[in-house]
Amino acid sequence: MDKNDILGVGITKASEDEILEYIIKKLEKTNEKITIFTPNPEIIVKTYKDPAFKKILNSADISLPDGEGVVIASRFMRKNIKKRITGVDFMVRLCECVSQHNIGVKRVASKDAKKLITTGFIGGQEGVAEEAAKCLKKKYPTLCVNMAKNEWSEADLYKKTDILFVAFGAPKQEKWICDNIQKLPVRVMMSVGGSFDVLSGRVARAPKFFQFVKGEWLFRLAIQPWRWKRQLALIEFIFLVASDFFRSIFKNRP
Repeated sequence: MDKNDILGVGITKASEDEILEYIIKKLEKTNEKITIFTPNPEIIVKTYKDPAFKKILNSADISLPDGEGVVIASRFMRKNIKKRITGVDFMVRLCECVSQHNIGVKRVASKDAKKLITTGFIGGQEGVAEEAAKCLKKKYPTLCVNMAKNEWSEADLYKKTDILFVAFGAPKQEKWICDNIQKLPVRVMMSVGGSFDVLSGRVARAPKFFQFVKGEWLFRLAIQPWRWKRQLALIEFIFLVASDFFRSIFKNRP
């Protein structure tokens, strides 16, 4: 899918609905492999210190603008990224689409399990992947979950999984996906960071007010003060965006 460049990292331009439709159609009609990453300002800043990580990020088929800072930067740099797509919200919507697909399959051909889209959850602290999968399964009963654990094992090589959600934290999860997408019987791999913690209820999601005013980062900082060091990356991101902007102006001056 088409991308726009933000500080050397490609960000997918399509809307959330367009991306979801693209993934489901690929799963229904092809055997192509798809990687989905979720760059936010902190992750983009990491690429300045790790060129290999930047190359991995740019290898993704889909890169969601997971961070209001990415959207604001795109507007500042006159790029066409209209709306933030958070990893956790996209993951939930993807599970919803998968569940709806499976309802249709069971209605038309209840015995044809091969057409069902299966999901897997890997990463996070002990037990959190299982809790996240259980919560999603409760919300979407036709969601097929054939794996939920904190670590990968050799036995999983024999489990067909259409969509695997990987929660190892950046950059480990992106590097793991890049190393394993072609080796494993998985068709879609998505990096989801701390999404399992949110879905399982171990970490509170920001109230609607904070989401509306784009202040989720402030809420998370309030409940997890140790994150203050990570917020320094946002300041660095702003500096890098401003530097890139003014550099382009002076470069284009006659």
